[in-house]
Amino acid sequence: MAQKVSANLPVRDLKKSMDFFGKLGFTFNAQFTDETAACMTISEDTGSCSSRSKFQTFTPKQICDATKSTEVLVCLSSASREEVKK
Repeated sequence: MAQKVSANLPVRDLKKSMDFFGKLGFTFNAQFTDETAACMTISEDTGSCSSRSKFQTFTPKQICDATKSTEVLVCLSSASREEVKK
């Protein structure tokens, strides 16, 4: 059986993040999506996305200020820069 990967990212605005990634062609698994988190389907075995409040339930540690520290690096392929700007 393939291992599943879920990368939880503490986004400030879940709806805005979902809109952005939806425009890039990603879909969301309704079974794991609500007003506190969205399971963005990256591949059959990989998903991602959490609101900051939901993310905080997974760890007792403080969420870093991403304007001052690096929290995570994520690379997603795209056909062109223009595709991302849509």
